[in-house]
Amino acid sequence: MNLATHTRAGAAFDLEDDAAYQAWRATKLAHFPKTLSELVVEVRDPRTLSTGEKRALIERCGRANMAVYACPSGADPDKEIPRRIGLQLGLRDLDSNYLADDDGISPLAVAGHGTRGEFIPYTNRGIRWHTDGYYNPETRAVHAVLLHCVQRAENGGENDLLDHEIAYIQLRDRDQQHIRVLMARDAMTVPARIEDGHIERAAQSGPVFSVDAAGFLHMRYTARAVSIEWKKDAATQAALAALEDILATTSPWMFRGRLEPGMGLVGNNVLHTRTPFTDSPEKRRLIYRARYYQRISAS
Repeated sequence: MNLATHTRAGAAFDLEDDAAYQAWRATKLAHFPKTLSELVVEVRDPRTLSTGEKRALIERCGRANMAVYACPSGADPDKEIPRRIGLQLGLRDLDSNYLADDDGISPLAVAGHGTRGEFIPYTNRGIRWHTDGYYNPETRAVHAVLLHCVQRAENGGENDLLDHEIAYIQLRDRDQQHIRVLMARDAMTVPARIEDGHIERAAQSGPVFSVDAAGFLHMRYTARAVSIEWKKDAATQAALAALEDILATTSPWMFRGRLEPGMGLVGNNVLHTRTPFTDSPEKRRLIYRARYYQRISAS
């Protein structure tokens, strides 16, 4: 099932086509999972998915833009596990950022020292609502993310999850003007990153919501209060406040869970958080993160 298939690509996200939006909205909400358990797919061998397992993962991503797999690999640290799962779901091109390993996959664990330790994903601190790669240019937009758990923390480290299409629905139902201003190309700017007097990453301005060439909705967002510049006009500020209110309000559309060893989350870069966590000598959290330029779809 592909909920973003329309007679015209992206028609559901056209603010001038309310009929297409209402039809898509009704289908989306009718098929959306009611519990996190509905997203879980048991996988026998992650390196070689069966036809049924692959179909089940894609079906769940079609309904909620995310799926959770559970496989018997446990704490096996082999990076080929997440890499092979991604390839089997059509995810080929990794977004290799400078903090990732040479293979493009990031080992998210507490870094006691070095450059990684300066960035929140490599600490035990909580992370607020965001989509991955929000600081990337449009040509390197992250459309899919895979998180594979090798080991969980002793305590904490849960993720809140919200399909970005649901966030879009909630915001558009409040006031479609909120969507209009958050689709502006200068709605959100990530300032340049400068190190030792050199620009390591240029400033990146862009929309929060956009629609790709195939008609799928993409979201670029972070709830961080620092290193982010929002357009200062009243309409953008009102839309931002409405979105923050949606994300701060518990709803049936949100899920919370914690990955156990051998489990993974794969999806089309949905909104997510991470709670603070505490490691122990026996349980030191290690999550492999892979970001992709493709998205998961039935095609």
